[in-house]
Amino acid sequence: MSEEASADDVAWFCRQVRARSQEHEEAMSVAAQRTWLSIAVGILRQELDSMVRVIFLLKQHDPRLRARLLRQAVSGEIWTLPTSNGRSRRVTDRDMVDLAHTLHDGWIRLVYRFGCSFIHLSNLHDYHSRDPFHGLPQEEREDIARYLRQYHGGPVSAELTFEEIAAYVPKVLGKIASNLELYLTDLERGLVPQRQSVR
Repeated sequence: MSEEASADDVAWFCRQVRARSQEHEEAMSVAAQRTWLSIAVGILRQELDSMVRVIFLLKQHDPRLRARLLRQAVSGEIWTLPTSNGRSRRVTDRDMVDLAHTLHDGWIRLVYRFGCSFIHLSNLHDYHSRDPFHGLPQEEREDIARYLRQYHGGPVSAELTFEEIAAYVPKVLGKIASNLELYLTDLERGLVPQRQSVR
């Protein structure tokens, strides 16, 4: 296996991530206009999925492992990591989210977990009758409100409704997409990101 990721693999991977991100942006416009809140949160979660995957690749300091993961990504294979006994294990969403979490001040886990509830069929899809934001633990609601105030401004409180919180989803998507583009540029340059609270 090559020591470094091939230029083709990097280009293919970045192209597919950017294409997905562009579709998310277009779909978010429709979802926001039609007030399809569960769709909007699901789109947000998918964009975050792209970002945590790119961060995971960037944080692989072994160029052979990064090259292997890129090859798996562009070949449609499941990402795997070598184990100490010479076997391989599947890279889980938790692996990627936990690693990405170290670069950002906690919001990634919150958005990812909340978004998963809209990717998979859950009681949160009944948001017209039961407010999913108010179904969260108080501490999580306060954290979400604090992150929205910090990164997106506005009088956000833990007492707002899901519909009021969901109004921020297009802005959050824009922030994730801009971070994702910076990380893709880092990947194209072969850089490793450092921990930071805001990017």
